[in-house]
Amino acid sequence: MASKSLIRNASTSARLSTATSRTYATLSPKAYAAAEKLAKWKGTSVSGGNTKNFIGGEFVESKADKWVEVHDPSTQAVLSRVPETTNEEFNAAVDAAETAFKTWSRTSILTRQRVAMELQALLRENSDVLASSIVLEQGKTYNDAQGDVLRGLQVVETACGIAGNMTGDKLEVSKDMDTYTRRVPLGVCASVAPFNFPAMIPLWTIPLATCTGNTLVLKPSERDPGAAMIIAELCQRAGMPPGVLNVVHGTVGTVNNICDHPSIKAISFVGGDKAGKHIYERQVGNRNKNLALNSIIGAAFGAAGQRCMAISVAVMVGTTKSWIPEIVERAKALKVNGGFEQGADLGPLISPAAKQRVEGLIQSVADEGGKIHLDGRGVVVPGYEKGNFVGPTIVEAVINMRAYKEEIFGPVLVLIEADTLDDAIAIVNANKYGNGAAIFTQSGATARKFESEVNVGQIGVNVPIPVPLPQFSWSGNKASFLGDVSFYGKQGLNFYTQNKTVTSLWRAEDAIGNKASVDMPTMR
Repeated sequence: MASKSLIRNASTSARLSTATSRTYATLSPKAYAAAEKLAKWKGTSVSGGNTKNFIGGEFVESKADKWVEVHDPSTQAVLSRVPETTNEEFNAAVDAAETAFKTWSRTSILTRQRVAMELQALLRENSDVLASSIVLEQGKTYNDAQGDVLRGLQVVETACGIAGNMTGDKLEVSKDMDTYTRRVPLGVCASVAPFNFPAMIPLWTIPLATCTGNTLVLKPSERDPGAAMIIAELCQRAGMPPGVLNVVHGTVGTVNNICDHPSIKAISFVGGDKAGKHIYERQVGNRNKNLALNSIIGAAFGAAGQRCMAISVAVMVGTTKSWIPEIVERAKALKVNGGFEQGADLGPLISPAAKQRVEGLIQSVADEGGKIHLDGRGVVVPGYEKGNFVGPTIVEAVINMRAYKEEIFGPVLVLIEADTLDDAIAIVNANKYGNGAAIFTQSGATARKFESEVNVGQIGVNVPIPVPLPQFSWSGNKASFLGDVSFYGKQGLNFYTQNKTVTSLWRAEDAIGNKASVDMPTMR
């Protein structure tokens, strides 16, 4: 039996070695250099190996019989295989989180805060590694990937001040009687992250959930889980006890398990239609033309349009319709290339299916009578001929067309015309979604009218992507938000905690004196 086991292991090693050489052979030289840096991390692979579960503080090989391949969007090289976490493995992750909650929730807030401080230092130290993982798996340009990490890091930094935000209320309601309220954790929470921000969204949830005393089961996107696995290892290095953070993988089945498990008390989810598709419209008024044009181009085509806060629609008001040729010329100047290449403005889409969907929506504009001013279909990037590339695309449509009604999630800017500001506001308000909108103007009166009358959650005034910093809250509304409390930013405290109100009576005449302690009081 022992010899058979050795033979089997040797065979597996040989197969993985062959897969590694095949994967590295298809990567570009710059991607190869990045992949070598990522080889040491425990939970992920960039050489065709398996992505692991992270359960109870251990990186564990899955026994799954269903796997999803992660491809480099620039070359189609297979980077790793992601398991459809089995029911047994998922339950083990929840059990580990439940067990950890019993002690973690009673750990002092200063200890939990210290873990957040250590984590933010480790994230800064390893931001290059995280960014490289994002470029390889998701296809962003390197600078954009660094921004992904930074916006998540800001939430960790905010969590470092958690002690001041967790204070409660107390009132003496009668002689010797007090009523006080304090924040207490919920228990086991879960987070389902999307593919387009593989570091930022996990970092929106991990620090706030854990610093408030909860434990967490995280499911990163099966398309690019590498950043989340690196973050899990950094949490471990930061001193987070086993079971406080667990990472599982998969698709619909794993999400269903998260939704159905009775021990999971709260779920945060960023994604597509089922949780509130994020469609952002852009309204333009009387403004600084150069600022407006650059902002439109940058926000429409950054990350290849794969941002929930991307400018997918620009409402051209009045005479700004004459700007369309200049918008097209500026978009033409953008460089499409692999994410590690110098000077790249936008990289590939996440998958061949995403490319096919985006190209289908571009074609629908022509089929429905719209205009294609700039067509990014058919772009070929030398050295990345198999990549999922779509170049910057600008189309002109009306509000009953598919390209307007559906979120394209690609490098496509849809132009809608409106005669007046009132007409533009009516277009925004008639849309069933309400995550955000922005206006560029030099008129304070115009800006005030817009922010007062437009019915969306986040508003930008001369700001193209009005994502609030974590000191504030996410405030998408209408069909762009499901639930009652946001898990991001300031409202995250309300999402991850519940109030406990206690009324107590301690009669003064019952007091018993004890010998005083001269030791410095500590929290443990």
